[in-house]
Amino acid sequence: MNNKRFLLFSALFAVFALALLAHPVATAHNSNQAATMASTMAAGSTMSATAAPTSSIVFTPVATAALVNGNPQELHIYNYTTYIADDTISNFEKLYNVKVSYDTYETSDVMLAKIQAGNPGYDIIVPPDYDIPLLVKAGLLQPLDVSQLSNFTQNATKRFVNPPYDPGNKYSVAYQWGTIGIGFVPAATAKLGHAPTSWADLFDPKLKARAAVLNSPRETIAIMLNFLGKDPNSTKKADLDAVKAYLIAHKDVIARFHDSDGQISLAKGEVDAISDWSGDMFQVIADPANAKANLQYIIPKEGTVIWTDNMAIPKGAPNKDLAMKFINYIYDSRVAASISNYTGYGTPNQAAIDQKLIDAASLANPSIYPPADVEAKLFVLSDIGDAQTLYDQEWADIKAAVSQ
Repeated sequence: MNNKRFLLFSALFAVFALALLAHPVATAHNSNQAATMASTMAAGSTMSATAAPTSSIVFTPVATAALVNGNPQELHIYNYTTYIADDTISNFEKLYNVKVSYDTYETSDVMLAKIQAGNPGYDIIVPPDYDIPLLVKAGLLQPLDVSQLSNFTQNATKRFVNPPYDPGNKYSVAYQWGTIGIGFVPAATAKLGHAPTSWADLFDPKLKARAAVLNSPRETIAIMLNFLGKDPNSTKKADLDAVKAYLIAHKDVIARFHDSDGQISLAKGEVDAISDWSGDMFQVIADPANAKANLQYIIPKEGTVIWTDNMAIPKGAPNKDLAMKFINYIYDSRVAASISNYTGYGTPNQAAIDQKLIDAASLANPSIYPPADVEAKLFVLSDIGDAQTLYDQEWADIKAAVSQ
């Protein structure tokens, strides 16, 4: 769940991310080499968050994929925009002597519609947790053989193993995770008389026409249901009507619904506060060009969605074997750390945390890795089945009534 990053990213983050891949990646396809690499990296690659390493990348292929008609094999990936480190793809291509075709989408609805219409040739997609059951029921995902994902079984954080939306990780493994909260400009929101702490602050009349709401129906409705004291996974029309009534009653505050560019508007001073995905906000916060704005992100006191995006192999994938290699590669602790350090989202890779590869400031940030008391107020979206039609209609009504 990500959006367009800024070209001027933190120099510390950039150098750190590059150095994380300074050693070859260990894979399950060469166990002796993997063991040697693991011991070498553990002994010599522990990095300090205060002293960015500057060693160059040395990437020795651990395997060579068979050519197809004299050409390298090709892997087709469909992921959210700017949801991966700069060198993740190129390093994988070098590692296996393959080519990667990497397409992106802004919202999961776009991806879902394309896959439901018939897989046009993707080997890997990255659906959110609540879409996994839907895709499975529709027969649109291929089962994974987790025994081939040694990095996942060794490195994954416990709570991402056997998740409720995909028992046994039969069809998916976690890619990144995060929350949806409030991003704001402190100087602009001073008119509230206090820093935002509640979802109510996003809709305060003092922010007239200066708030942007995330155009993600399933997630935004769930957040508002929870804020109004209702089940965030409710399928009752009366509950959804209450959300609709609240948003329409506060329509004067809402400047627009943003697909995934609200943080850009915030950085430009076009709005004062937004609801947005955590990593999107931390990317814009990390941009030195926005330092003067002192942009902030908070998890509201009422709680919010905690979501997980997942790697999955869609039905009709032309190169499942290479897709499995890529998924296993992503779960190498250094690859996983480079992605999370770059995107500002949480890693599901416990080894990356234990090996101190995650940027120390990010790991200490309670809005990225929430403490227990905050995590207790977070909720997971569940499959709402046929009620999705109701959600879609309610959201259409809301946007029509609130349209500015």
